[in-house]
Amino acid sequence: VKHANDGNFGDMVLKEAKVSLVDFWAPWCGPCRAIGPVLEELALQYEGRVNVVKVNVDDNPATASRYGVRSIPTLLVVKNGSVTDTQIGLSSKNQLTALLEKNLN
Repeated sequence: VKHANDGNFGDMVLKEAKVSLVDFWAPWCGPCRAIGPVLEELALQYEGRVNVVKVNVDDNPATASRYGVRSIPTLLVVKNGSVTDTQIGLSSKNQLTALLEKNLN
């Protein structure tokens, strides 16, 4: 799992050839902390196929604002520089796997 910020989000996510799963989170958010280990598992499971990136909304408000993040965790699937899917709130590994599979095909 990589960590992006307002300065490198474009290079790490928008210009990335692979599908990206972007987690907008904050350290004080309980559901965000709960989803962390699931994202680690997905990063390993989809290594080489999916770019898993976390963005701390407190430290990077410009990126969160640009994507209309109003509640966290918010997960975006970005493909070829565009958001193709959004998942808001705590999600199970099965839900996120289905989301990724849909966007990988």
